[in-house]
Amino acid sequence: MKIGFYPGCSLNGTSREYNESVKALAQVMGLELIELKDWNCCGATAAHSMSKQLSLALPTRVLALAEQQGFQEIVVPCASCYNRLSVAQYELLNNEVLKDEILTTVGIRYLGNVKILNVIQMIEKYMLDALKEKIVRPFAHQVACYYGCLLVRPHKILNFDRLEDPQSMDKIMSLIGATPIDWAFKTECCGAGLSVSRTDLVGRLSGNILKDADDRGAEAVIVACPMCHSNLDMRRPAINYYLAKPVTIPVLYITQAIGLAVGLTPKELGLGRHFVAVNLKEAEVCLK
Repeated sequence: MKIGFYPGCSLNGTSREYNESVKALAQVMGLELIELKDWNCCGATAAHSMSKQLSLALPTRVLALAEQQGFQEIVVPCASCYNRLSVAQYELLNNEVLKDEILTTVGIRYLGNVKILNVIQMIEKYMLDALKEKIVRPFAHQVACYYGCLLVRPHKILNFDRLEDPQSMDKIMSLIGATPIDWAFKTECCGAGLSVSRTDLVGRLSGNILKDADDRGAEAVIVACPMCHSNLDMRRPAINYYLAKPVTIPVLYITQAIGLAVGLTPKELGLGRHFVAVNLKEAEVCLK
């Protein structure tokens, strides 16, 4: 099965391990991800804070390229990219005047027929039925499934999962042998793009998330967003400073957790690239 794939900037840079784990898992599950040719940045946080036209033109060009290259669906693992592409598609489909303006800027024909899938939707649609029989090493840990802001908001546009208490990631993790905890910070903000400019705020916001997960007995936090992973993992010094104690709970992408369960190696999943060591028995990774 072949499907379009938009990695976005993060998966080619700071979240290389996410890219590796998505592709490795897709291969095991018989899904061939074909990267879009000549793709561009979706604009992420910066564009829509500066220019609405730019914030729509950038993701619209990506969608137009997907149509041009014959894809009916594209997988977009980054939650921010998924959000920006979905919002752009919604706005253009509901405003013909705006659509004409943006397409004039983009210079590529776009009908609006491409379906956008985040990584959880990809797993649900193309892997879930066969996943159980592929498990060779159940991921038998208590986990905190962290969805963050952008996978479920704005609900009117994405309509992906429950707004305050989403369940899709929890169900997938349960299927591979994990025990998702009931906790209070599933969709709270980690600090997002303030990671560099206000690391202190990221330390506080992400610290509250990790503290709640740790207090409730989670052995790992599971995410599906490069920015969430970066803030919860890379900003651990700021988090530990805010909490006034070290918190060693690791943060894994959902594709890494599933990958371990179906027998992929830590190297194939990029687990050695994390700032916080993933010392779960399945991984046997130490960064010291």
